[in-house]
Amino acid sequence: MSKPSDNPADPFKKALADATKVMADDPDLTVNFSVDPSGVSGDTMRLPQVSRRMTRDEVLLARGTADALALHRRYHDDATFDRYLPSGEMARELYEAMEVARCEAMGARDMPGTAGNIDAKIGHEALRRGYDRITQASEAPLAAAAGYLVRHLATGRDLPAAASNVMELWRGFIESQGGEALETVSDRLADQADFAKLARQIISDLGYSDQLGDDPDELDEEAEDQADEGQDDEQEPDSSGQDDDSGDEADASPEQSQEQQQDPSQAQVSMDDQDDAEEGEETELPEGEAPLDPPPPMPHSAADPDYRVYSTANDEEIRAEDLAEPIELERLRAYLDQQLEPLKGAVSRLANKLQRRLQAQQNRSWDFDQEEGILDAGRLARVVANPTTPLSFKIEKDTEFRDTMVTLLLDNSGSMRGRPISIAAICADVLARTLERCSVKVEILGFTTRAWKGGQAREGWLNAGREHQPGRLNDLRHIIYKSADAPWRRTRDNLGLMMKEGLLKENIDGEALEWAHKRMLGRPEARKILMVISDGAPVDDSTLSVNPPNYLEKHLRDVIALVERQARVELLAIGIGHDVTRYYDRAVTITDVEQLAGAMTEQLAALFDADPKARARVMGLARAS
Repeated sequence: MSKPSDNPADPFKKALADATKVMADDPDLTVNFSVDPSGVSGDTMRLPQVSRRMTRDEVLLARGTADALALHRRYHDDATFDRYLPSGEMARELYEAMEVARCEAMGARDMPGTAGNIDAKIGHEALRRGYDRITQASEAPLAAAAGYLVRHLATGRDLPAAASNVMELWRGFIESQGGEALETVSDRLADQADFAKLARQIISDLGYSDQLGDDPDELDEEAEDQADEGQDDEQEPDSSGQDDDSGDEADASPEQSQEQQQDPSQAQVSMDDQDDAEEGEETELPEGEAPLDPPPPMPHSAADPDYRVYSTANDEEIRAEDLAEPIELERLRAYLDQQLEPLKGAVSRLANKLQRRLQAQQNRSWDFDQEEGILDAGRLARVVANPTTPLSFKIEKDTEFRDTMVTLLLDNSGSMRGRPISIAAICADVLARTLERCSVKVEILGFTTRAWKGGQAREGWLNAGREHQPGRLNDLRHIIYKSADAPWRRTRDNLGLMMKEGLLKENIDGEALEWAHKRMLGRPEARKILMVISDGAPVDDSTLSVNPPNYLEKHLRDVIALVERQARVELLAIGIGHDVTRYYDRAVTITDVEQLAGAMTEQLAALFDADPKARARVMGLARAS
C-alpha cells in the first residue's frame, strides 16, 4: 500500500526548472533550489528555496529570479561585456546595472509574461535593501537608480514602489546629464556591443569619464593603423634606395619636403598651438549655456553628508595577525586564558544556555495524524494491534530559523584598558565558540586609532596652515579579529591582541559602526545582528579640539539612526560601566564579566525569539513594534 510522500512543492519546482532551461535556451543548465544566494555558477543556477507551504511571495520570488537569471544567460555575452567594462568602481557598477536592465527589458519585449515576475523580484530586493525608507539621493545608490531608469524607459512599465523611490531620487540628475543618450535606449537593446557603447556614454555624461579606461574601439583602430603602416614600410624600395612614390611626391611638392625637414622643436610648437586652438574651440559654448559640471563627490559618510574627514590616506583596515607575530599572539592568548580560568565554569554554563536557546529553535517539529506525508513509525503498534486502524502520517513543519550572521564590534580605546577590555575579549570568546556550534556565522571587529592625539593626519593639517574645522583629525585603525567565514579554531589566538600594550588608543565610534554595517550588508545571510560593546561616548582629542564639542557624538547618533532606519541589520549595544542607552535603543549596562555574558546570552537569544513581545521584554523596550 503506497501513500504519497513527496513535497507538494516538487511539481512546481520541476515545472519552473524546465521553463527556465527553455527561456535560457540552454538544455544543459542545471537548476537547484537553495537557501544560498541566487546566481549562476558555470552550468548551475541557484534559485530561492520554496517551502512546502508555497506562499505567494515565495512563488513570485522564485519565478522572478528564475526569469531574470535565464534572460541574462540568454541575451548576455561575457566577452562583449568584458570588452567594454570600465576600470573604475563606480563606473563599473553603473555599467553592470544597465546591462542587467537591458537583459530584463529584452525579455519583457520578447516574452511579456516575464515582466510581472521580474517586477516581483525587483520589489523584493528593493524592500530587503531598505530602498523604501530612503529620503535623500545621497543615501540611494546611483547605480541601482540608473539601472531602474533604463528598464523603465525601455519597457514603459512602472517599477515597484521601493525601487521607484530610489529611481525618482536620482532621475532628475540622470536625465539632465544623459538625457540625449537615454532617448535612444529602446532602439539599442538588441545589440549588446552597441548598448555597451551607449552605457559608456551615459557614464561619461554622469561625470565618471575618468573611470571608463581606454576605449576598446579606439584601441582597435590604432592597432589597424599601425598594421597598415607596417605593411607600407615593408614595400620594396627601388635601386636608389628611395620609393618611386616618395620621389614623385618630392618633385611635385618641394614646399612639402621643406616643411618635413623643419626643426623638430618648431614642429612641436606647431602641434602645441594646434592643441591649444582645438581646446579653445571645445571650451566655447553658445551664449547663455554653461558647461555641465560632474556630480559632486560622494560624502564620506552616508549617514551625515556634512561629516568631514581631513585625510584618509593613513587609515587602515588590518587583520589582527598582521599586528603581532604568531608567538606573541600565543603568549597574549595564554594571558587572556589565565584571566578566563576563574570564570571557566560560569562561562561554560552561559555558553551552554545560549546554545540550548538557539538550537531549540532549529530542532524539527512535526504535525502528526495526517492523511499523507511520511509514515509515522512510532504509531505502527496501533496498526499491529488492530489491523483495521488506518496508517498515520506526519509532515515536517517549516522552521522559522533563518540563516544568521552576528557581528561583534569591540571598542578598543584606551579607556577600556584593564578589566573592561578583558571582559570584552572574554565575551567575544564565548560568543564565537557558542554561535559556531549553532551554525551561526560570527565576525569579531575592533576599532581604535593609530596614534594618540592625532597621527599623520594632524601633522599634515598643521603643516598645511591649520584649516578651520577640518573634521576628523586622526588616523583610524579598524581591526579584523575574526572574519565571518574563518573557523574559530584558526583565529582564537587573535583575541589575545587586545591584551597587547600600546594597542588601545582613541575611539571614533561613528565611522567604526558604519564600517561594520557596510561589511554586513555585503553578506548573503538573511538575518544580520550587530552587537556593539563600548564603554561610552566617542573621544578623540585632536578632532574635538578643532571642531564642535559634539562633532563625533552627533555623527554616531546619525549612523545609528541610519542603521535603524534601513532596518537591514538589527542593532544592539552593551555598555561596560557606562550607560549607552542615550545612543542605542536596545542597550544594557554591565560592570562584571558574569553580567556581560548573561546580558549577551539573554539579548542574543531574545533576538531569535519569534514572539515580538518576548523580544521587547528582554531588550528593555517600552512595547513591541
